[in-house]
Amino acid sequence: MAFEQLKLDNQLCFPVYAASRLIIREYQPLLDKLGLTYPQYLVLLVLWEQDSITVNEIAHKLILNTNTVTPLLKRMESQGIVTRNREGSDERKVIVRLTEKGRQMQVEAAKIPEQLGAEIASEAMNVKELLDLKEKLYTIINYLNKKERKDLDMEL
Repeated sequence: MAFEQLKLDNQLCFPVYAASRLIIREYQPLLDKLGLTYPQYLVLLVLWEQDSITVNEIAHKLILNTNTVTPLLKRMESQGIVTRNREGSDERKVIVRLTEKGRQMQVEAAKIPEQLGAEIASEAMNVKELLDLKEKLYTIINYLNKKERKDLDMEL
């Protein structure tokens, strides 16, 4: 091949993309029991850490646009998992809060990371290797996220 850098096996993005898709596929049967999609699960992870936060804060923590998060929240509200209310002092801010149902889901969801982590750790790599991989991925995420914010600042 004339352009070695264009081989699929030489790409950083492909194994990250493929691993992400395959990991999410492993999550799905466990999330189906809760009636959640993976993105909804991520929103709940944020809210279980800190309830009563704005849509913008959720989007920021998940590195998503608010126009991606808002439809998720609407569906979760219709499922009775969260409530969304405008803040009195600033009508532009929408505060998201867990309902009792949303809080109760945390007990069942708490089993999910351990189940998946144990499966991967026992079959593919040990726990230390998984933790090292997670740290390396966060290094890449933090770099690219800072770069994106810097690029946006330059556009403004």
